[in-house]
Amino acid sequence: MDGDRVEIDGGVMEGGGQILRVSTALSCLLGLPLRVRRIRAGRSQPGLRPQHLSGLEMIRDLCDGQLDGGEIGSTEITFTPGKIKGGTHIADTKTAGSVCLLLQVAMPCVLFAASPSELRLKGGTNAEMAPQIDYTVLVFKPIIEKFNFTFDCDIKRRGYYPQGGGEVIIRMSPVKQLSPINLTERGTVTKIHGRAFVAGALPIKLAKDMASAAVRCIRKEIGDLYVNIQPVREPDNQAFGTGSGIIIVAETSTGCLFAGSSLGKRGENCVRNSDRVGIEAAEMLLGNLRHGGAVDDYLQDQLIIFMALANGVSRVKSGPITLHTQTAIHFAEQLTKATFTVTKSEDEDSTKDTYFIECQGMGMINSSL
Repeated sequence: MDGDRVEIDGGVMEGGGQILRVSTALSCLLGLPLRVRRIRAGRSQPGLRPQHLSGLEMIRDLCDGQLDGGEIGSTEITFTPGKIKGGTHIADTKTAGSVCLLLQVAMPCVLFAASPSELRLKGGTNAEMAPQIDYTVLVFKPIIEKFNFTFDCDIKRRGYYPQGGGEVIIRMSPVKQLSPINLTERGTVTKIHGRAFVAGALPIKLAKDMASAAVRCIRKEIGDLYVNIQPVREPDNQAFGTGSGIIIVAETSTGCLFAGSSLGKRGENCVRNSDRVGIEAAEMLLGNLRHGGAVDDYLQDQLIIFMALANGVSRVKSGPITLHTQTAIHFAEQLTKATFTVTKSEDEDSTKDTYFIECQGMGMINSSL
């Protein structure tokens, strides 16, 4: 059996958890036994962290697979997938590890299950170094559903660093096949909105300060558009722990979505820091609007696995190709029959750093439907 295992080097390119997410999801979908060595070799604390392990255990359980080497700190695993099944699947990082990263690994798999699935994901909903759950709902969901499927996201409780304690329930039905997407027309920005939140011990004034600072920053560059950022205090029964942050979304005339977000650091609740958080999110959004692509820098890599699985040619116009995207393409090509080409865009103002990502998808078919 070992002779047939696909060997993955977890230390190349991005060198982090993304390699594990893409390769184990594709292993599960394609029925390919896998060995991943040098897991997260590029990180200061190499090996599996709790969120990576809970993601692996969920994938193992949802396909009745076999996982060896699945413990915290492990730098090598072997995974032998079984048949993907629907039903309820639970993943609990027991830390502030991101529920959104758990979703990234599970979603492609349950799309090709035999019956509807419910994913109960526990951990951090608004975590550093990962998409916030608000990004998943406001940006990822409407765009990813263009591949011709839908999902429901129910935020039961928000959880913040360092304890986590959040819970999100995702419900979705399987599909026969994914449709390709075409996200190449940017359009003009028609609407900018967002939410600045506080939870736990923090006063609503911080949310208002974050929102005001963000609006001022955006107005300097985009003066003619109303910017609506709502300050929110999360209800105590729907949030665990203390946290603060902001997400701002720009919508365009062609349905493109771009975001900027930032989180308050623990122990910081003075005005200067809430201003900094608001400005950081606004500058991230403006940076995503300047490059002329049709997706933001954070959606880019999340689209790759779906483009690889879809039936037909997908095209996406983006800003500079991130290392996460290059990594996702590398492993998607290694494990599937999909082929990607990335070309620099020449069709507009040459000062803009824009690219086309094109993929001839493998046309994965759900044999259970």
